[in-house]
Amino acid sequence: MTREEDLAMELIPAVPTAKGPAETFVGDVYVDPIKEAAEPSRLNVSAVRFTPGARTNWHSHAVGQTLHVTDGSGLVVNRDGTVIRLRPGDTVWTPPGEEHWHGATADRLMCHLAMFEGTESSNGTTWLEPVSDAEYEAAQRT
Repeated sequence: MTREEDLAMELIPAVPTAKGPAETFVGDVYVDPIKEAAEPSRLNVSAVRFTPGARTNWHSHAVGQTLHVTDGSGLVVNRDGTVIRLRPGDTVWTPPGEEHWHGATADRLMCHLAMFEGTESSNGTTWLEPVSDAEYEAAQRT
């Protein structure tokens, strides 16, 4: 067989929605994996739905992360306090190693597509401490 004969489109079946684990999220978050890294690609994509007030823990990505908002209202915040307000259609890039968090505003749901590449040994995400209520409320006021 030639290389071209080995290649074919593939339908990837949907997997059940999973509740985001309390170890990495504050509040109720639901994750629908879309694409998990499989050689030669290292791309991971999930649709992530945050209930009002829910958010990720602080974290970073070895190769950066792209977020694309599909619904609702949200925030992305980095360690220097920069707050980006998110609306449907917005796309945000966080560079490699930048510690940040993202989630819904206090009064609206938010859904985004989270896209990032893994490394050869992991999915490239480093999870850190939860975002405190005080940190979250300060971002809401910005």
